[in-house]
Amino acid sequence: MPETTLLDWAWAVVLYWLGLAAASLALQTQAGLTRWVVFPLGILGAAAMAVLGALALASPPTQFILPIGLPELPFHLRLDALSGFFLILLGVASSGVGIYAIGYFRHMAAGPLAVLSLWYHLFLAGMALVLLADDAYAFMVAWELMALASYFLVTTDHKIPDIRRAGFLYLLIAHVGAVALLLAFGVLHGSDPARMAAYSFDAMRENTLNPAWASVTFLLALFGFGAKAGLVPLHVWLPEAHPAAPSPVSALMSGVMLKTAIYGLLRVSLDLIGAPPAWWGTVALSLGLVTALYGVIFAAVQSDMKRLLAWSSIENIGFIIAAFGLTLIFHADGKGALAALTLTALLYHALNHALFKSLLFVGTGSVLHATGERRMGRLGGLIRFMPWTAWLMLLGALAIAGLPPLNGFVSEWLLLQAFLLTPGLTQPYLNMAIPVAAAVVVLAAALAAYVMVKFYGVIFLGQPRDPELNEAHEAGWPERLSMLGLAAGCVVLGLVPSQMIGWLNPVVEALLQQTLPNDGNWLMVAPLSAQRASYAPLVFLAVVSAITLLVFFGVKYVYHGRVRRAAPWDCGYPELDARMQDSAEGFGQPIRLIFSAFMRVERITPDPFDRQPQYRGDSRDKVWLWLYQPIAAAAAWLSAQASRLQHGRIQWYLIYSFATLIFLLVFVTR
Repeated sequence: MPETTLLDWAWAVVLYWLGLAAASLALQTQAGLTRWVVFPLGILGAAAMAVLGALALASPPTQFILPIGLPELPFHLRLDALSGFFLILLGVASSGVGIYAIGYFRHMAAGPLAVLSLWYHLFLAGMALVLLADDAYAFMVAWELMALASYFLVTTDHKIPDIRRAGFLYLLIAHVGAVALLLAFGVLHGSDPARMAAYSFDAMRENTLNPAWASVTFLLALFGFGAKAGLVPLHVWLPEAHPAAPSPVSALMSGVMLKTAIYGLLRVSLDLIGAPPAWWGTVALSLGLVTALYGVIFAAVQSDMKRLLAWSSIENIGFIIAAFGLTLIFHADGKGALAALTLTALLYHALNHALFKSLLFVGTGSVLHATGERRMGRLGGLIRFMPWTAWLMLLGALAIAGLPPLNGFVSEWLLLQAFLLTPGLTQPYLNMAIPVAAAVVVLAAALAAYVMVKFYGVIFLGQPRDPELNEAHEAGWPERLSMLGLAAGCVVLGLVPSQMIGWLNPVVEALLQQTLPNDGNWLMVAPLSAQRASYAPLVFLAVVSAITLLVFFGVKYVYHGRVRRAAPWDCGYPELDARMQDSAEGFGQPIRLIFSAFMRVERITPDPFDRQPQYRGDSRDKVWLWLYQPIAAAAAWLSAQASRLQHGRIQWYLIYSFATLIFLLVFVTR
């Protein structure tokens, strides 16, 4: 009897999720069993997948062929360090989100909950299969399963027209990207269609492409995976689909599904193709920087909290793609240590984003459940009524803003070090472009902090902007436990980066045959050498804590008797209220003015004598207006022209059939 491998167990978890999806349909009248049995069992599967991924980092690759698929086209599966890392990401994030879903869907009726549970577990199984697939056929089947399941999750509230439109847009762009991926795998397949086994990834690794076809494959993969990741200008579905989906689904899509596209880029470019030229990295770096800056600018002007987080996901994907491009540049130029540094920053930020963005999305779901509001202009002061949610989301906001000692700082700091430590490169234009790129990274990071100040301050601080907020209630215990676990992950990854980098080394070595140097110092992380730059998060935390305690006790016990309490200066207004606080629109107004070239701004300004004025500003994406609206108009025109053929009369359809028959007889049967 053959020995059971980690891949066998990973495949068993996939079958386990598929079984839970089927069980959900059998429990259409049992909401309690679906919520308290099926979802917890799904969480156990996610935890098992995370453990299997962690074990795969220290194990040799394993693979096998499944007895399913088409004749002579069976499914190939493989578990190696790269897929193992992304299985960790999938397992950790979906465990936290699954706990949250138990409480979030507690009021959903049995029938809709069963259908949602079906697609939820199919979604998990599809993402896992994408990471385990070892041939083009299995990969595309898993990719389509993931896309269809997520589409039905996005359109959970399908009775709302806007949600149906968001789902259609998402599915359309997903399939446009899938066509590009199919073409990329077709090029990798090679020019010998007689070799049926050439569709496996092992055969593609052995098939050496000439530089032109290799570049075509890379550009197709960048387009296809970029459509799934939300890379500008293929990003337009993301700000529509994420707000439309239930909050746990938004968390999974942003935290995990977007990373499957990053996995695909790494697999195709560094594993299947190999030996990338420098200009591939330049293209990816440019698109990543544009995406990061574009995403954070639009995040800064949003007044819908879920839409703000969706644009923030675009910004973070831009950071990851920029790190990917820099990795290709260094790898092509023979700078192995720097390539390892940027790839480590990429992987670290992918895991970080899965944690803090999942935390923010589920926290936003708690706010939405408690208040019924997504518009930040109607919120405020929720820290008084939802202290658990407020303090845990503060950790997520600080992490995504890149502030030490949390995890977001580590990955952004590693990426910035790669920019700052760049030596002379072979291509002269890169030596001029990389300092500019570093400046763009810093600008985007600073704006991200600005966005989080707006997001957190407008929602949780100040006074309630609506009297009904006084009835807001704290999230339930499953939701709190979920947010607590995700927040703990942000703290742990921020405090022990040296250990995490060591765990990432097998992935980096598998793709680049190079790892970061490790001096064995668990307290300090130094990208290349401690003499150049180093960071000790525990020391930083100890110093900040000591200073905070010193100031607190000094003010309380030393200067307490010298403090004179008085009313704050109120600018001549004796009765301050919530209308005097900065609104979400007002907070984003400077960004609208500075970056007005990126957006079309529509404002509604009330009469100056209105005693209760309402202000509203809408910033439209010019990429949508200039690129996608003309395409949509052209498609509508072509559909209108084609509809003229449908007269509803049988004689016209007989004439069409007769004309087609004559054409075939004359031109085809020659």
